[in-house]
Amino acid sequence: MKITDIRVRCVAIPLNAQLRHNTGVHPGYFLRTILEVFTDEGIVGLGEVGGGDQRGALMKLKPRIVGLDPFHLETIKMKVLRSIYYLSNARLYAAIEMACLDIQGKVLGRPMSDLLGGRLRDKIPFIAYLFWRYDRPGGGHDQYAEDLADHCQQLHEELGVNAMKLKAGVMEPGEEARVLELCRERLGPDFGLRIDPNGVWSVPTAVKIGHRLEPLGIEYFEDPSWGLEGNAAVRKQVRIPIATNMYPAKFDDLGPAIRLGAVDIVLTDIHYWEGPRGVKDLAAVCHTFNLGVAMHSGAEFGIELAAMLHTASTIPAMTFAGDAHYHYLTDDIIEGGPFQYTDGSIRVPEGPGLGVALDEDKMKRYERYYEENGDYYARFHADPYRPDWFPVVGGM
Repeated sequence: MKITDIRVRCVAIPLNAQLRHNTGVHPGYFLRTILEVFTDEGIVGLGEVGGGDQRGALMKLKPRIVGLDPFHLETIKMKVLRSIYYLSNARLYAAIEMACLDIQGKVLGRPMSDLLGGRLRDKIPFIAYLFWRYDRPGGGHDQYAEDLADHCQQLHEELGVNAMKLKAGVMEPGEEARVLELCRERLGPDFGLRIDPNGVWSVPTAVKIGHRLEPLGIEYFEDPSWGLEGNAAVRKQVRIPIATNMYPAKFDDLGPAIRLGAVDIVLTDIHYWEGPRGVKDLAAVCHTFNLGVAMHSGAEFGIELAAMLHTASTIPAMTFAGDAHYHYLTDDIIEGGPFQYTDGSIRVPEGPGLGVALDEDKMKRYERYYEENGDYYARFHADPYRPDWFPVVGGM
């Protein structure tokens, strides 16, 4: 079997609100680049990647993979990730690996999870991922801790989720701490609580808020301050597990992070960690050093979510509920419509490979939507309601 061609398309799907974070605002939609890898046996594999319009970058890699066997992933990795300096991008490689594993599963008639060691669980629990919202359903903006606690309670009741994470670093830190306090009060002692200021807080602020949150027994404090040194400094002073999807977010930094004592839990991400097989490599290192593992969300659509579900199902230590922005999407590009939550969980797809297929009508619709609205990464780090605002790391 040989790879004969690839096709890349950009799609954008509307959200039910604008989502604020400490470096800008998702402007009411998510966008992804969808990859199809074609073979000489007529089998097509699907991949997906974020980070804006990646069509040009993936097409530059096309000559590196056409003619290769999609089962020979080590060769493909060497050719598109390890030995091509200016395009050495784990996100791009991960999309290709995802598609190749989809092909392998379709050839063998087995789900992707079987290629990664076999699933240990048939469904994956997810969290209520909380953002401060502009233009939320029904109108208005989130302004106070009560707004987010209300949203958390709504997601708990509608989706059955039993944990939350606040994307912090947006409002005054004390008000953000109050969100977790209200959720603990309303949802009880067993509801999982997490907070993630994405490294924007200073070490003193992170320590102060960490001490305030210690009595709540939260699951983890994610990227409380900037960099490996910042996380390590907070970890020494706060009795809450420190998690990260930023430092480290690649194998180059994993050894230094362990030596510094910067982290207790690493959030796996198919794109940061070089595909589903790279996530398995990461989990093995974390097992060796007694680090926990959780699952990061990158605003994925159904193709990548399927890959996340398959991968997480095979990792014994993946006991934390996974991150997902998915409940903010108004639709998906896969046949059958969006994945459904049942009791806070999403089932691992059963079919061969990823177990999902593209809905071509939806692809055409959301390609047009992307063409109408454009790549927001040029304006991602802006705030439409505060035109003079810009992020200040360590300014809180």
